[in-house]
Amino acid sequence: MTDPAPAPRPRRVLMTADTVGGVWTYALDLARGLAELNVQTALATMGAPLSPGQWEAARAVPGLQIHESRFALEWMDDPWDDVAAAGPWLLALARELRPDVVHLNGYAHGALAWPAPTVMVGHSCVASWWRAVLGEDAPPRYDRYRAEVRRGLQAADRVVSVSRAMLDALALHYGPLPRAQAIHNGLFQQGLQPAPVREPFVLAAGRLWDPAKNLAALTQAARGLSWPVRVAGDPRGPDGRLAPAPDVELLGPLDHAVLRGLMAKAALFAHPARYEPFGLAPLEAAASGCALVLGDIPSLREVWGDAAVFVPPGDPAALAAALEALIADPPRRQALAAAAGARARRYDARNVAAAYAALYAEVIARPPPQAPTRARASS
Repeated sequence: MTDPAPAPRPRRVLMTADTVGGVWTYALDLARGLAELNVQTALATMGAPLSPGQWEAARAVPGLQIHESRFALEWMDDPWDDVAAAGPWLLALARELRPDVVHLNGYAHGALAWPAPTVMVGHSCVASWWRAVLGEDAPPRYDRYRAEVRRGLQAADRVVSVSRAMLDALALHYGPLPRAQAIHNGLFQQGLQPAPVREPFVLAAGRLWDPAKNLAALTQAARGLSWPVRVAGDPRGPDGRLAPAPDVELLGPLDHAVLRGLMAKAALFAHPARYEPFGLAPLEAAASGCALVLGDIPSLREVWGDAAVFVPPGDPAALAAALEALIADPPRRQALAAAAGARARRYDARNVAAAYAALYAEVIARPPPQAPTRARASS
C-alpha cells in the first residue's frame, strides 16, 4: 500500500486589498506571516494610491509584490463602473502571476472567472454597519451593493470572516454561507514594551466623528472623570468640521510608533464601539499592557471574554462609571491588564498566517464544486 501524496502547499497568493482602511494593515501583516512560511504574496490594491508610508511598510515585507490601482471600492459612492473595470485587470494579473489561491478582501469580484480557488474574507459590510450603528436596514440606494455582495459570497470557494460574530452578520444579511469559517485577526507582538509603571490617563484611538467607534460617548464620559482622557485620531469629520470634545485632549493623527508608545504607558484603553468586526486597536492596546473598557457587542465579547470590562455603547454614564471604578481600584485594574495581555497572546499574527496557509492548502487539494453564480466570462 502506497502512502498518500502529501497535501499541496501554497506557494503564491494573489490578494486584493484596499488602501483606505484597516484591511491594508491586515494584508501586510498576513503577507509578512506568509513570507515566513515561504508563501509569496502579490497584493492588488484599490481605493487610492499608496502613500509614501504605505510604500515603505510594503517594502519591508519580504517578497511582497504590489500591483497598484485607483479603482473605487464597492462601498464607495457610485463605484460600479470602476468595480466592473477592475475585473479584467484582476483577471489579467491572475493569468500572469498564476497564483495557487486568490484571496479576496472584498466581495464584488468573487463571481469573476478566476483561474484558481478563491478564499473571500469578510472584514465588514455596509448592511451590518448600518444595522449596528443606526439601528435600521440600509436604505434602497444600497440594493445594488447588497446584490453584488450576495453574488460574490455565494460564488467564493471558501468564505472567512475575522470573527464568528461577523460571519453570523454576513449570513443574516446575505444568506447562508455553507463554506465558511472564522479566523481571528492577529498582531506581530514582538517589540511591544509595556512600561513597568503605567501612567494615570485613559487612551482611545479612532476617528472622533465615526459613529461606529462611538468615541462621542467617551467625550461625554470624560466630564468629571478623575483622569485625563486622550484621543488619538482625526478629530475632523468628512465635512472638515471639528468634533466637539471639550473634556478630552485631542492628539490628532499620530504616527503608529508614537501611538504604540502611548499604549505602552496608558493604564486604561477605552473603545466603546457600536460596530467592530474584530478590533485591532484594543488588541494592540492589550498587548501593550493596557486594561480594556469596551463596547458590549458580540464581536468584542467573543474576542476578549472575561479579559475586559464591557459597557453598553449607548450609555456614557455607564462608561464613566466603569472607568472611574477601575481608576479607584489599582489591583483590579492591574489584574484586568494582565488578563488582557494573556488573551492578546492568542492573537499572534504568525498563528493567523498558519491558519490561512492551512486553508489555502485545503482549497488547493479539494476545491469545492464551482458555485453556479461564478461568472464564466472575464467581466
